Amino acid sequence: MISIKHLASLSCAALLLFAGAKLHARSQSDPANIDVTEAERLLKADAKIIVLDVRTPEEFAAGRIAGAVNMDFHDADFKKKLAALDKDKTYLVHCASGRRSAKTRNMMRTRKFKSIYHLEGGIKAWEQAGKPVAR
Repeated sequence: MISIKHLASLSCAALLLFAGAKLHARSQSDPANIDVTEAERLLKADAKIIVLDVRTPEEFAAGRIAGAVNMDFHDADFKKKLAALDKDKTYLVHCASGRRSAKTRNMMRTRKFKSIYHLEGGIKAWEQAGKPVAR
């Protein structure tokens, strides 16, 4: 026979397991908005993260996060190019201030990309924090 104390412990354990599973599922499907410090930490921890810069080629040429890939948000084929990306890879998406990249993040979520990070404040926040910019 199960005691009330044992039943309460089992209930708590089940609740924690369920909450943990929900949190894990959410983190896999919902893009994370991260600040510059967290972005830098992620990039140092995982060299496979793709930095997706959605600014214009002119903005990109003026300064970018090292190793970034440029895909112009205003390009007529932008949605087609975005859909062609590998949905199983991890992306850190940014623009100048965060508006275009927030829209891109939402498009990526709709297209079921597995792992998306959005740099809040964009490259402007990156530069203001004194982080390195490639030219």
